[in-house]
Amino acid sequence: MVNKNNIKMPVLLVGILSLTSTGCNIYKSYERPERAVMVADSLYREISVGVPIEDTVSLADFSWKELFTDSLLQKHIETGMSSNTDLNVARYKVEEAKALLTSSKLAYLPSLSFNPEGGINHSESGGTVKTYNIGVAAGWELDFFGKLTNAKREAKAVLEQSVYYKQAVQTQLISTIAGSYYTLLMLDKQCEITKSTIEIWSENVRTLEALKNAGQATELDVAQARATKLSVESSLSSLEQQVEETENTLSALLGVAPGHIERGTFDEQQFPDSIAIGVPLQLLQRRPDVRQKEAELAASFYATNYARAAFYPSITLSGSAGWTNSVGAAAIGNPAEWLLSALGSLVQPLFNRGENIANLKVAKAQQEEALLEFRQSLLDAGSDVNNSLAQWQGARKRLELSNNQVEALESAVRNAELLMRYGTQNYLEVLTARQSLLQAELTAVSDRFDEIAGVINLYHALGGGY
Repeated sequence: MVNKNNIKMPVLLVGILSLTSTGCNIYKSYERPERAVMVADSLYREISVGVPIEDTVSLADFSWKELFTDSLLQKHIETGMSSNTDLNVARYKVEEAKALLTSSKLAYLPSLSFNPEGGINHSESGGTVKTYNIGVAAGWELDFFGKLTNAKREAKAVLEQSVYYKQAVQTQLISTIAGSYYTLLMLDKQCEITKSTIEIWSENVRTLEALKNAGQATELDVAQARATKLSVESSLSSLEQQVEETENTLSALLGVAPGHIERGTFDEQQFPDSIAIGVPLQLLQRRPDVRQKEAELAASFYATNYARAAFYPSITLSGSAGWTNSVGAAAIGNPAEWLLSALGSLVQPLFNRGENIANLKVAKAQQEEALLEFRQSLLDAGSDVNNSLAQWQGARKRLELSNNQVEALESAVRNAELLMRYGTQNYLEVLTARQSLLQAELTAVSDRFDEIAGVINLYHALGGGY
C-alpha cells in the first residue's frame, strides 16, 4: 500500500519551489540592453577629418566656464541658471521624486495609528454608562514577492530620470544663452560694418553730386548712389530690429525683464582651433537626455516586475494594543484593563476581473516603448554630433574662403578708386566693387558666427554643460 502522505509532501514541495523559482524574476535588477550598446558603437560618421574619434578626450570634458571665456557671457549664464523658469521647475521635479523615493523606502516599516475612542450610553433602566478605549494599531506588509522592492526601485529610477531631465534642461539653457549672446555679437558687428558702409555711400553721393555739377557725372549716377545708400540703410534698420528681438528673447531666458543686454565684441571671442569628440559610447554617460531615457526604461522594467508581483500573495501582519474599560458587561463598573490583539493574513489573488493580466500586458508594452525611445535617443544623439561637427567644419572652410574674398575685394576697391581718379574707369564700377565688398564682409561675419555656433552645438550634442 502506498502512503498518501508520502505523495502529498513531494507535491507540496514542488509547488513551493515552483512558486519561489518563478518569483525570482521579480527581484532582477535592470541591466542595459545589449542592443543599445551595439547601436552606440557606430553612431559617428567618417566625416571627422582631423578630428580623432578613437581618443576618449572630448569637448564635453570642458566646463562651460572653460569653453565660454567671455566674462559677461558667464555672468548671463549664471543669471539664467538661477532665474530661468524651466530650470527651476526641473529642480522642483527632482524634489518631488526624492519625496516619492523616501515614501517607497518607508513602506518597508510598519504603519502605526493612534485611535482613542470614548462614548456615553444612557438608558432609563440602567442609567449612564461611560466607555473609553485608548489604543494603538499597527500593520506591516512582508515583502516576500518583491512588490515593495520593485516599487522602491521604480521610484529610484524616476528620481534619476528627473535628475537627468534637470541636467538636460541646464545644458540646453546654457547652449541657448550662449547662442543668443553670440547672435547679438554677430548682429552688432554687422551693424558696425553697415554703418561704416552708409558713411561711405553718403560720401559717394556728395562726390557724385559735385562731379555732376562739374559735368563729369550724370544724374543717373547720383540716383544710383542714393538708391544704394537707401538700400544699405534699410538693411541697417532690419539688423537693429533683429538686435532688439534677440535681446528680448535672451532676457526671457535669463528670467529678467526685457532690456539691453550687456555684452562684449565679436572680434575678441576665442575658441579652440581643434576639437575632440571622444568615442560614441561616451554619449551613454554624458548625454543627460539619453540617460533620462534609460532611466525611463529602468522605471518601466521595475513597473513590469511590480505588475508580475501582483499575481503573488500579499502577507500582512497587524495588531493592536489598548487600555479600555469596554469589555463586555464589566463596563458597568468601569474596570479598565489592557486589550491586545494580533493577526496575520495572506491574500492570494484568484480572480480580479482580468485587471492583473491587463496591468502586466500594459507594463510590458510600455517597457518595449521605453526601449525603442531609448534606442532612438541614442540615434538622435549621434545625429546631433554629426550635424554639429559638419556645421563646424563647413563654417571653417567657408570662413577661410570669405576672408580671402574680402582681401581680394578690398584690393579691387582700391584699384577701382585709383583708376577712376585718373579717368580710366567710371564711378559706377567703384560703387559695384564697394557693394560686393560690403556683402563679402557681412558673409565673413556670418561664417564666423556659424563656426562659433558649431562649437556650441557640438558641446551640447556631446553632453557638456552640467
